[in-house]
Amino acid sequence: MTRKKIIQALVNAFRPLDYAHAFYEGGAAAFNRVDEWSDIDLYLVVDDDKVDEAFAAFETTLKSLSAMKQKYEIPQSPFPGVYQAFYRLEDTNEYLPIDLAVLKLSSPDKFLEPEIHGEVVFYFNKLDKVRCSPLDKNALTKRVLERLERLKARFAMFNNFVQKEINRKNYLEALDLYHHLTLATLVEALRMKHNPVHYDFKMRYVHYELPQDVVQRLENLYFVNNKGDLQKKYREAIEWFHKLVSTIDEENVERLIRLA
Repeated sequence: MTRKKIIQALVNAFRPLDYAHAFYEGGAAAFNRVDEWSDIDLYLVVDDDKVDEAFAAFETTLKSLSAMKQKYEIPQSPFPGVYQAFYRLEDTNEYLPIDLAVLKLSSPDKFLEPEIHGEVVFYFNKLDKVRCSPLDKNALTKRVLERLERLKARFAMFNNFVQKEINRKNYLEALDLYHHLTLATLVEALRMKHNPVHYDFKMRYVHYELPQDVVQRLENLYFVNNKGDLQKKYREAIEWFHKLVSTIDEENVERLIRLA
Protein backbone atom coordinates (compact mmCIF):
# COMPACT_ATOMS: atom_id res chain seq x y z
CA MET A 1 0.00 0.00 0.00
CA THR A 2 1.72 3.18 -1.21
CA ARG A 3 1.25 6.77 -0.10
CA LYS A 4 0.08 7.64 -3.62
CA LYS A 5 -2.70 5.05 -3.54
CA ILE A 6 -3.83 6.13 -0.07
CA ILE A 7 -3.95 9.82 -0.98
CA GLN A 8 -5.75 9.20 -4.27
CA ALA A 9 -8.44 7.12 -2.54
CA LEU A 10 -9.00 9.91 -0.01
CA VAL A 11 -9.18 12.57 -2.71
CA ASN A 12 -11.77 10.48 -4.58
CA ALA A 13 -13.80 10.07 -1.39
CA PHE A 14 -13.83 13.69 -0.25
CA ARG A 15 -13.85 15.73 -3.46
CA PRO A 16 -17.57 14.97 -4.15
CA LEU A 17 -18.67 15.87 -0.62
CA ASP A 18 -20.22 19.33 -0.35
CA TYR A 19 -18.97 19.83 3.20
CA ALA A 20 -15.31 19.17 2.27
CA HIS A 21 -13.75 22.40 1.01
CA ALA A 22 -10.02 21.70 0.79
CA PHE A 23 -7.62 18.80 1.13
CA TYR A 24 -3.86 19.23 1.20
CA GLU A 25 -0.60 17.68 2.37
CA GLY A 26 2.06 19.32 4.50
CA GLY A 27 5.08 17.98 6.35
CA ALA A 28 7.84 16.47 4.20
CA ALA A 29 5.81 16.99 1.01
CA ALA A 30 5.59 20.74 1.65
CA PHE A 31 9.38 20.95 1.99
CA ASN A 32 10.07 18.58 -0.92
CA ARG A 33 11.74 16.09 1.45
CA VAL A 34 9.60 12.97 1.01
CA ASP A 35 11.65 9.79 1.35
CA GLU A 36 11.03 6.15 2.25
CA TRP A 37 10.60 7.07 5.94
CA SER A 38 8.16 9.95 5.50
CA ASP A 39 4.66 9.73 6.95
CA ILE A 40 1.60 11.37 5.38
CA ASP A 41 0.58 14.73 6.87
CA LEU A 42 -2.92 15.59 5.69
CA TYR A 43 -5.23 18.56 6.29
CA LEU A 44 -8.95 18.46 5.56
CA VAL A 45 -11.06 21.63 5.81
CA VAL A 46 -14.78 21.01 6.39
CA ASP A 47 -17.97 22.78 7.46
CA ASP A 48 -17.89 23.51 11.18
CA ASP A 49 -20.59 20.95 12.02
CA LYS A 50 -19.07 18.13 9.94
CA VAL A 51 -15.92 17.26 11.87
CA ASP A 52 -17.19 13.94 13.22
CA GLU A 53 -18.68 13.02 9.86
CA ALA A 54 -15.37 13.79 8.17
CA PHE A 55 -13.43 11.51 10.51
CA ALA A 56 -15.96 8.74 9.95
CA ALA A 57 -15.67 9.08 6.17
CA PHE A 58 -11.89 9.18 6.40
CA GLU A 59 -11.79 5.96 8.42
CA THR A 60 -14.27 4.24 6.11
CA THR A 61 -12.04 5.04 3.15
CA LEU A 62 -8.92 3.76 4.91
CA LYS A 63 -10.67 0.53 5.85
CA SER A 64 -11.62 0.01 2.21
CA LEU A 65 -7.89 -0.08 1.46
CA SER A 66 -6.59 -2.07 4.41
CA ALA A 67 -7.46 -3.28 7.87
CA MET A 68 -6.83 -0.65 10.53
CA LYS A 69 -3.91 -1.53 12.78
CA GLN A 70 -4.07 1.44 15.15
CA LYS A 71 -5.73 4.78 15.72
CA TYR A 72 -4.25 7.37 18.05
CA GLU A 73 -6.40 10.41 18.72
CA ILE A 74 -5.07 13.71 20.05
CA PRO A 75 -7.51 14.57 22.85
CA GLN A 76 -7.17 18.33 22.65
CA SER A 77 -5.41 20.41 20.03
CA PRO A 78 -3.80 23.69 21.13
CA PHE A 79 -5.26 25.28 17.99
CA PRO A 80 -8.97 26.27 18.01
CA GLY A 81 -11.09 24.43 15.48
CA VAL A 82 -8.42 21.81 14.75
CA TYR A 83 -8.88 18.08 15.48
CA GLN A 84 -6.18 15.49 14.94
CA ALA A 85 -5.72 11.73 14.82
CA PHE A 86 -3.04 9.32 13.61
CA TYR A 87 -3.69 6.04 11.78
CA ARG A 88 -1.63 2.99 10.97
CA LEU A 89 -2.77 0.41 8.40
CA GLU A 90 -1.96 -3.29 8.31
CA ASP A 91 -0.80 -3.16 4.70
CA THR A 92 1.68 -0.30 4.97
CA ASN A 93 5.19 -0.33 6.31
CA GLU A 94 5.80 0.85 9.85
CA TYR A 95 7.07 4.26 8.69
CA LEU A 96 3.87 5.27 6.88
CA PRO A 97 1.35 6.37 9.50
CA ILE A 98 -1.28 8.86 8.36
CA ASP A 99 -1.56 12.10 10.32
CA LEU A 100 -4.93 13.75 9.72
CA ALA A 101 -5.89 17.22 10.92
CA VAL A 102 -9.54 18.08 10.34
CA LEU A 103 -9.99 21.86 10.38
CA LYS A 104 -13.24 23.73 10.74
CA LEU A 105 -13.77 26.20 7.92
CA SER A 106 -13.92 28.93 10.59
CA SER A 107 -10.60 27.92 12.15
CA PRO A 108 -8.22 30.90 12.11
CA ASP A 109 -5.15 28.73 11.47
CA LYS A 110 -4.98 26.63 8.30
CA PHE A 111 -1.19 25.98 8.52
CA LEU A 112 -0.57 27.49 5.10
CA GLU A 113 2.05 30.22 5.60
CA PRO A 114 4.89 29.04 3.30
CA GLU A 115 7.55 30.75 5.41
CA ILE A 116 6.59 28.44 8.30
CA HIS A 117 4.86 25.41 6.80
CA GLY A 118 6.46 25.16 3.38
CA GLU A 119 4.56 24.93 0.09
CA VAL A 120 1.68 22.62 0.95
CA VAL A 121 0.41 20.34 -1.81
CA PHE A 122 -3.27 21.00 -2.58
CA TYR A 123 -5.30 18.04 -3.86
CA PHE A 124 -8.37 20.22 -4.11
CA ASN A 125 -9.46 23.65 -2.93
CA LYS A 126 -13.06 24.23 -3.99
CA LEU A 127 -13.91 27.77 -5.06
CA ASP A 128 -10.55 28.80 -3.62
CA LYS A 129 -12.23 29.01 -0.22
CA VAL A 130 -9.08 28.24 1.74
CA ARG A 131 -6.52 30.98 1.37
CA CYS A 132 -3.25 31.76 3.05
CA SER A 133 -3.16 35.02 4.94
CA PRO A 134 0.16 36.88 4.70
CA LEU A 135 2.51 36.10 7.54
CA ASP A 136 2.55 38.94 10.04
CA LYS A 137 6.31 39.25 10.23
CA ASN A 138 6.26 42.10 12.72
CA ALA A 139 4.12 40.08 15.11
CA LEU A 140 6.38 37.05 14.67
CA THR A 141 9.47 39.15 15.39
CA LYS A 142 7.82 40.40 18.55
CA ARG A 143 6.94 36.84 19.67
CA VAL A 144 10.49 35.64 19.08
CA LEU A 145 12.04 38.49 21.06
CA GLU A 146 9.57 38.05 23.92
CA ARG A 147 10.32 34.34 23.97
CA LEU A 148 14.05 35.05 24.00
CA GLU A 149 13.71 37.14 27.15
CA ARG A 150 11.69 34.38 28.78
CA LEU A 151 14.31 31.80 27.82
CA LYS A 152 17.06 33.86 29.42
CA ALA A 153 15.03 34.34 32.60
CA ARG A 154 14.12 30.63 32.81
CA PHE A 155 17.73 29.60 32.22
CA ALA A 156 18.94 31.92 34.96
CA MET A 157 16.32 30.64 37.40
CA PHE A 158 16.36 26.89 36.80
CA ASN A 159 19.43 25.76 34.90
CA ASN A 160 21.47 25.14 38.05
CA PHE A 161 19.04 22.34 38.92
CA VAL A 162 21.30 20.16 36.77
CA GLN A 163 24.34 20.95 38.89
CA LYS A 164 22.31 20.44 42.05
CA GLU A 165 21.46 16.87 41.04
CA ILE A 166 25.05 16.20 39.96
CA ASN A 167 26.20 17.36 43.40
CA ARG A 168 23.70 14.97 44.99
CA LYS A 169 24.93 12.19 42.67
CA ASN A 170 21.40 11.85 41.31
CA TYR A 171 22.75 11.35 37.83
CA LEU A 172 19.58 10.16 36.14
CA GLU A 173 17.72 13.26 37.29
CA ALA A 174 20.68 15.42 36.29
CA LEU A 175 20.82 13.86 32.83
CA ASP A 176 17.09 14.33 32.30
CA LEU A 177 17.27 17.99 33.32
CA TYR A 178 20.34 18.50 31.16
CA HIS A 179 18.47 17.31 28.08
CA HIS A 180 15.07 18.85 28.75
CA LEU A 181 16.17 22.13 30.31
CA THR A 182 19.73 23.04 29.36
CA LEU A 183 19.93 21.61 25.85
CA ALA A 184 16.30 22.26 24.94
CA THR A 185 16.77 25.93 25.80
CA LEU A 186 20.02 26.03 23.84
CA VAL A 187 18.32 24.51 20.76
CA GLU A 188 15.51 27.07 20.88
CA ALA A 189 18.04 29.90 21.05
CA LEU A 190 20.00 28.42 18.14
CA ARG A 191 16.85 28.39 16.05
CA MET A 192 16.26 32.04 16.90
CA LYS A 193 19.78 32.81 15.78
CA HIS A 194 19.69 30.91 12.47
CA ASN A 195 16.03 30.45 11.45
CA PRO A 196 13.66 32.32 13.76
CA VAL A 197 10.51 31.50 11.76
CA HIS A 198 10.87 28.00 13.22
CA TYR A 199 11.99 29.12 16.66
CA ASP A 200 9.39 26.88 18.34
CA PHE A 201 9.96 23.74 16.24
CA LYS A 202 12.27 22.23 18.91
CA MET A 203 14.44 19.52 17.26
CA ARG A 204 12.31 19.21 14.12
CA TYR A 205 14.27 19.86 10.91
CA VAL A 206 17.46 20.89 12.76
CA HIS A 207 19.59 18.87 10.32
CA TYR A 208 18.21 20.93 7.45
CA GLU A 209 17.98 24.34 9.08
CA LEU A 210 21.04 24.74 11.30
CA PRO A 211 24.61 24.96 10.01
CA GLN A 212 26.39 21.62 9.84
CA ASP A 213 29.02 22.59 12.40
CA VAL A 214 26.27 23.63 14.84
CA VAL A 215 24.49 20.30 14.38
CA GLN A 216 27.72 18.39 14.97
CA ARG A 217 28.42 20.37 18.13
CA LEU A 218 24.87 19.69 19.37
CA GLU A 219 25.25 15.97 18.69
CA ASN A 220 28.41 15.96 20.78
CA LEU A 221 26.59 17.64 23.67
CA TYR A 222 23.58 15.32 23.50
CA PHE A 223 25.54 12.06 23.53
CA VAL A 224 26.92 11.83 27.06
CA ASN A 225 29.46 9.04 27.72
CA ASN A 226 29.56 8.92 31.52
CA LYS A 227 29.08 10.95 34.71
CA GLY A 228 32.25 12.96 34.23
CA ASP A 229 31.32 13.68 30.63
CA LEU A 230 27.94 15.01 31.78
CA GLN A 231 29.63 17.56 34.02
CA LYS A 232 32.00 18.64 31.24
CA LYS A 233 29.32 18.97 28.59
CA TYR A 234 26.90 20.71 30.93
CA ARG A 235 29.48 23.45 31.48
CA GLU A 236 30.15 23.69 27.75
CA ALA A 237 26.42 24.04 27.02
CA ILE A 238 26.08 26.83 29.58
CA GLU A 239 28.99 28.75 28.06
CA TRP A 240 27.61 28.31 24.54
CA PHE A 241 24.14 29.50 25.58
CA HIS A 242 25.41 32.70 27.20
CA LYS A 243 27.62 33.58 24.23
CA LEU A 244 24.82 32.75 21.82
CA VAL A 245 22.07 34.89 23.37
CA SER A 246 24.41 37.87 23.52
CA THR A 247 24.51 37.79 19.69
CA ILE A 248 20.73 37.61 19.10
CA ASP A 249 19.19 41.04 18.70
CA GLU A 250 16.07 42.53 17.17
CA GLU A 251 17.80 43.60 13.97
CA ASN A 252 19.10 40.08 13.26
CA VAL A 253 15.79 38.39 14.06
CA GLU A 254 13.80 40.87 11.99
CA ARG A 255 16.17 40.52 9.03
CA LEU A 256 15.97 36.71 8.96
CA ILE A 257 12.19 36.72 9.29
CA ARG A 258 11.84 39.20 6.42
CA LEU A 259 14.14 37.03 4.27
CA ALA A 260 12.15 33.85 4.99
